[in-house]
Amino acid sequence: MLKSKIFITIFTGIAFISLHSFAQAPKKIRTIIVDAGHGGEDGGAHGAYEGGLYSWEKNVTLAISLKLVAELQKELPDVKIIPTRTTDIYQSPPDKADIANANKGDLFICIHADAVALKEGRRQIGTHVEIRHTIYYVGKGRKRKKMIKSKSVVVPTYEYYKIGCPQRGTSVWIFAAHKTSQKWETIMKNTDFDIGEGEDSSLNKQDFSVGDGKIIANIYAKRYQDRSIKLANLVNDEIAQTGRPALGTNQRQKGIWVLQATNMPAVLIETGFITNDDDERYLNSEKGQQELAESISKAVKRYKEQLENPQFSSESTPDSTGAQKTKQ
Repeated sequence: MLKSKIFITIFTGIAFISLHSFAQAPKKIRTIIVDAGHGGEDGGAHGAYEGGLYSWEKNVTLAISLKLVAELQKELPDVKIIPTRTTDIYQSPPDKADIANANKGDLFICIHADAVALKEGRRQIGTHVEIRHTIYYVGKGRKRKKMIKSKSVVVPTYEYYKIGCPQRGTSVWIFAAHKTSQKWETIMKNTDFDIGEGEDSSLNKQDFSVGDGKIIANIYAKRYQDRSIKLANLVNDEIAQTGRPALGTNQRQKGIWVLQATNMPAVLIETGFITNDDDERYLNSEKGQQELAESISKAVKRYKEQLENPQFSSESTPDSTGAQKTKQ
């Protein structure tokens, strides 16, 4: 009985080490999914402040995404670059995740524009006349009567407007650490899983919902988290090189569906604040869109080179400064 227990313990340990080693094997980037946030009936954020361009997020994200696709195709000719949309159509977040998973993406990059609730201002633009009424009573007892006195009063006329926000800059978002379980569930649902370079091809049809598959799925969920942080930090670094405010790698605690439901490393880039005058004009300009596309493409190229380098080992211990910022 004791020998059996020893054998089972040793076997389980060897199996886990083997699975962990296989999951850490280098994987080449063959397919990248680029998602333009919102679209169609979903306009996203709106630059509806006084003096702004009144642009919609869906148009900004599409323009930047198309330029990013072109840059990636130029810089990584051997990689398949798949956009989720190339026109103004609506796709739900689950639809976007399904497109990424169906195409067996190795990386998911989602393009968005940030926004905040705008404060309201007012200013006087003239005057107008209002009739105001004063109620008073005369007499006593049963003879008491209600009287109304009216008079004309000149009062200011105001107009109200939205004030552009001071916040500006580019931030990068990953799925929060506590959402790793949802990433794990996504992996388990995919029974036709492309394992990758240097890994046991017999596992390509692994059922991740049972037995050793659960261990593998858990390892992959953690690895996706680490690689997402790695790419996010590289994107933030490249944005900083342009002189734009780089707001770092962030986690949103309530979750972002397209990040946690995609079976691959995934980042969401808030390219700028559409509710800020400088950022909105930057996001709508050819120069700004191209600069963002080139910066993101450079980060992806660096990520790919580091990931496919046999000596690349920092993914298990990503930059401790990354992914520490959280937002509810």
